[in-house]
Amino acid sequence: MADFSPRIDRRGLLKALGLGGLGLAAGRILTPSRAFASPGSPLVAKGKLYQTTPERARVALVKGNDRRDNVLAALKQIEDQVVPAIGNKKVLVKPNFVSTNRPLAATHVDTVRAILDFLKPHVKSQIIVAESPAGGSAMTGFQNYDYLKLEQEYNCTLVDLNGDDQTFQYRYVLGRGNAPTPIRIISTFLDPDLYIISAAKMKTHDRVVTTLSLKNILMASPLVNGSGRDKGKMHQAERGQEAARDTNLHFNLFSLAQEIYPDLGVIDGFEAMEGAGPVNGTPVDARVALASTDCLALDCLTTKLMGFDASQILYLASMGQAGMGQTDLAKIDVLGTPAEQCQFHFKVSDRVAQAYGITA
Repeated sequence: MADFSPRIDRRGLLKALGLGGLGLAAGRILTPSRAFASPGSPLVAKGKLYQTTPERARVALVKGNDRRDNVLAALKQIEDQVVPAIGNKKVLVKPNFVSTNRPLAATHVDTVRAILDFLKPHVKSQIIVAESPAGGSAMTGFQNYDYLKLEQEYNCTLVDLNGDDQTFQYRYVLGRGNAPTPIRIISTFLDPDLYIISAAKMKTHDRVVTTLSLKNILMASPLVNGSGRDKGKMHQAERGQEAARDTNLHFNLFSLAQEIYPDLGVIDGFEAMEGAGPVNGTPVDARVALASTDCLALDCLTTKLMGFDASQILYLASMGQAGMGQTDLAKIDVLGTPAEQCQFHFKVSDRVAQAYGITA
């Protein structure tokens, strides 16, 4: 089912509602089995649209000479927040495979190893390591990036979230010409019983300046399979300079974040990317790792460390204005390495620099 149409067949409708064969076998449409709010979602019941922005946020920052040690040390700084929040939930770790054959663009396997090291004493159930690439199979990425060993080393399973049998739900985004456009959202990201960890890479982006923990999850949620490539519906700006800002993409990220939101963000900046990110950039030897349960605060601080102003990045600023997390750097407590010891000046492409007024 490549496109939404008024003539959706019954099987397709049930699949979109997350009911699968159960509804067909019963011969009737059942109440959807999944709630609309995902784990960590800012949506709340009882008359409020968003949670109140916390007075202060905590972001762990570690600089050192070993990627795995850096990530583990960052997570240890916020262990008191993470472990109680997991509780009895299943845990999903989502790396970034925007490309399945370019290592610099992807989350390094040692980043995930460090996360699994941290979780091992606290999580006894099998952990899911899952991805939904924009192109290619996640299993290809797992193989190319040496992830297959993780299943032997830890109590975890590797999952490709794209596939013709994947359960999904429909949502709307803004498409070309600001037209409301139906998009298939992978049901996994709407499951309230999952604790979702975003294992992101510290990278620049060709439309929204930086791509970090939030975008790693939000752009993973649209389904790509034989019936269509719905991730492309997130960014359909007109040609020309406006495409570099792509206000539709900013809005669509903000819109999906009302339901899809990671519980924990981890950013690996050991070997980061600048320039023509998120795929074709060049390496930055930054040697940092960051982690926080406030992914908006995490992304805003990381954006600052990269040398950019998060208030000028529309999807981050909008989330802050809506109360989805802390964006005021003065209200972010940095744990570990002082931020001033980790300040960089990442480059962006000329087109992005011109669109956002970024000086060299």
